[in-house]
Amino acid sequence: MASKIALVTGASRGLGKHSALQLAKKGFDIILTYQTKKEAADEVVKEIETLGQKAFALPLDISTTAGFDQFLTEVKNVLDTQFSSAKLDALVNNAGIGINESFETTTEEILDAMTNIHFKGPYFLTQKLLPLLNDGSSVVNTSSGLARFSFAGYSAYGAMKAAVDSLSRYQALELGSRKIRVNSIAPGAIETDFGGGAVRDSADYNQLVSSQTALGRVGLPDDIGTVVAFLCSDDSKWINAQRIEVAGGFRI
Repeated sequence: MASKIALVTGASRGLGKHSALQLAKKGFDIILTYQTKKEAADEVVKEIETLGQKAFALPLDISTTAGFDQFLTEVKNVLDTQFSSAKLDALVNNAGIGINESFETTTEEILDAMTNIHFKGPYFLTQKLLPLLNDGSSVVNTSSGLARFSFAGYSAYGAMKAAVDSLSRYQALELGSRKIRVNSIAPGAIETDFGGGAVRDSADYNQLVSSQTALGRVGLPDDIGTVVAFLCSDDSKWINAQRIEVAGGFRI
């Protein structure tokens, strides 16, 4: 039986990398994207191959739709030549960046960047990839705990992630006729290099988050990757149009 195939954006590091690795452990072959870190992406490909699955890395700039048609052509070619397949079975819209800027000083350029990277990009990338998604596929969009609770400096980022949650419900409704499930995953504070690595590298910040989390610690990338893999698998076949916060019980 052929492996299912998942496409994970922004998977050269952090949550995307760990999502790709956990998907591979569940038997998925992986197409992963990177923006600039080709060597890191190639290392993830090697890790996936050691797990017994196929993987291939493609460049993608999620901040502009200008390259999406070319990316679609490249995905089709990789599916054909590397995986002997015509379709994907899962799409994980993970790529993104964090910007901490007060509401008062947020510029139009910053808001446009947040909109393009976190909302417009995933919106139209998913639209472009619809012909390549098998009926019955799973789409996982990356939201954030910051769409529920508020931290100063994240008005643009948090607002875009709230938009992702809403979009996911509309996608689930409109793609339901094809049995495509769409859910959003909302990570809490995770120890990665995201946002300058503050959660990982600042002991005070790490302790602050831990003290407000029911399970008493910050998150690790693996805490997120396993949930993404679950949502892409048949184990979650009756979960649809849900926002799943994976934050250990932060500020509950």
